[in-house]
Amino acid sequence: MEEKYLTKHPEGKKGVNISRTKYEVMRKTILTLLARDALTHNELTAAVHAKLKGKFDGSIPWYMEATKLDLEARRVIERVGGKGPDTYRVR
Repeated sequence: MEEKYLTKHPEGKKGVNISRTKYEVMRKTILTLLARDALTHNELTAAVHAKLKGKFDGSIPWYMEATKLDLEARRVIERVGGKGPDTYRVR
């Protein structure tokens, strides 16, 4: 049986149970991309999709969003506002 991971939400909403394996792939990809530069939501989604297309079983945007929210809630990454769209970066 596949191990599950219960995500957290930065606003305290209920998280989702996802495959730990898929979570780890997504977490590693997001952190690698954000280690290079801060990205907007659209840039992050596009970069993750480009990196994992054809190599990931499941909805890349859905898993990316669930993992991104968990990383925000655990204070691993942060959302930074300012002029223009919010960006994400590693804390």
